[in-house]
Amino acid sequence: MVRGEEELFARTAHLFAAADEVACAANDLNTWAASRRQHTSEQHGAVRVRKIYRPGVLLDPGTVAHLRDRERHGADIRLTTDEINETIIIDRRLVILAGDVVDGVRSYSVLTRPELVQGVSSLFEAAWRGARPLAGYSAEFAELRLLAPKILDMLASGSKDETAARTLDLGVRTYRRKVAELMSALGATSRFQAGVRARELGLV
Repeated sequence: MVRGEEELFARTAHLFAAADEVACAANDLNTWAASRRQHTSEQHGAVRVRKIYRPGVLLDPGTVAHLRDRERHGADIRLTTDEINETIIIDRRLVILAGDVVDGVRSYSVLTRPELVQGVSSLFEAAWRGARPLAGYSAEFAELRLLAPKILDMLASGSKDETAARTLDLGVRTYRRKVAELMSALGATSRFQAGVRARELGLV
């Protein structure tokens, strides 16, 4: 068990530097922040990099710009609405699993047993096959990305749907549909949870 991103990066930086293939699944960019250093400061080159995220990452313009930049440098990025295990797989020989956050510090498990690595890799491959390319998702989210901050403000203020829709110059049914789309993108099952996830992503 490893505590914190800094310790994780210190222990695995040499593995990322020597990797031929890196696969990553995460809800947002924060989970593997320190582990991205190797790939944000230089081109991927011959390294095969595949990343799966939840659609909520598309609600932040800065995140979208970052992901597009990673694609330009050779990363293959897809998105899925399914639940995913936050994971990094290096050369199909080592797996890093993200654990819970306790007192502001996330824990990580590093696995090397072949049968465990194979099992996690199989789950990733299944998620990869069912995920969609970034480009298609990003185009669909263009309108929602513009509306998201305003909708989140309406939800935070406790405004009734009719009032919020009128403020945003939308029909009530359209507003409710956009709220549902926003909740889905954030992986939230309630409006309250959507607000929590939005804060975690730095959207509010």
